[in-house]
Amino acid sequence: MRSANLLNDFAFKYVFGEDCKEANDALKSLLTVFLERKVNHVVVKNSEMVKDYTKMKSPRLDLLVEFDDKTTVDLEMQLRQTKDNLLNRFNYYLARLHGSQDMEGKSYSQLKETIVMVFFNLIIADDDDICSLYTMRKYSGIPLVKDEKEDRMKLMTIEMPKVDLNKPLEDMNEQEKMIYYFLNCHKGLDDSKIKVMIESDEVIQMLEKRVETISDDRWKKIIEDFQKLHENEERIELQLELEEAQRQMKEARKEKEEARKEKEEARKEKEEAHKEKEEARKAILEADKKVEQMVRKMHESGMSLEQISAYCSLNVNEIELLIKS
Repeated sequence: MRSANLLNDFAFKYVFGEDCKEANDALKSLLTVFLERKVNHVVVKNSEMVKDYTKMKSPRLDLLVEFDDKTTVDLEMQLRQTKDNLLNRFNYYLARLHGSQDMEGKSYSQLKETIVMVFFNLIIADDDDICSLYTMRKYSGIPLVKDEKEDRMKLMTIEMPKVDLNKPLEDMNEQEKMIYYFLNCHKGLDDSKIKVMIESDEVIQMLEKRVETISDDRWKKIIEDFQKLHENEERIELQLELEEAQRQMKEARKEKEEARKEKEEARKEKEEAHKEKEEARKAILEADKKVEQMVRKMHESGMSLEQISAYCSLNVNEIELLIKS
């Protein structure tokens, strides 16, 4: 087996993004297959990243492609799941790309189409669709614009694990064949389907020529170095995720402690209110007792019920009850 592997994002960008006719032809073929529209002319806007990756602290190896009609495609090979929500992330890329157009002095009808196309080596949707196109729609499914051509923002996902690798080659469509090649090109002619495709499919032949240019020891070393760079970035990302988890745990503990304090304060307030209520009840009982004692003394001293009533603001019946109790 050879070292070339198109699932390596550096190799992927080199094969399709290098500033040469062969890479450009391969890129046009890829876009034609997955966008299902004829692509005659494209320009890679960030091809210099391939040459200068060793100088970059954090290279982003997507392909920024512009068509002759100014349609812009952000093309990326996404190999792993991250803690960050992937679709939200690529929606952000799409919004940022769409909003980067210079519209000063122009009508919004002049906005050009922008597409973020991502090859996933993982499954993100619970359906059988390998290629999915996301656009802006109502909850009911009605598109935001009446004419599909007016929908200028699109997110396309290609979920490579959904391809049946055991499917007969003659039953595969062009998209499935290209994905199969991406997943297995490192096997070269050792893979029977790859061998047949190289012999009979012009598009795969074109890709094979590009892959062959990164199959020697020199490219193997470059790809290994880049892989180490990526692994270091992954370690940094994991460290950031750990720090974020620790921060969230600290905040959760703080919130829990504040909730405990609030609960304790509420308990104390409840106890205080109960205490005040009990003291008020005792004060009433004490006052009633004093009134009763006073009424008895006045009655024992010979005062009439009417005199006691006038003095204590109690009616005669209430006074009689106090005397008899």
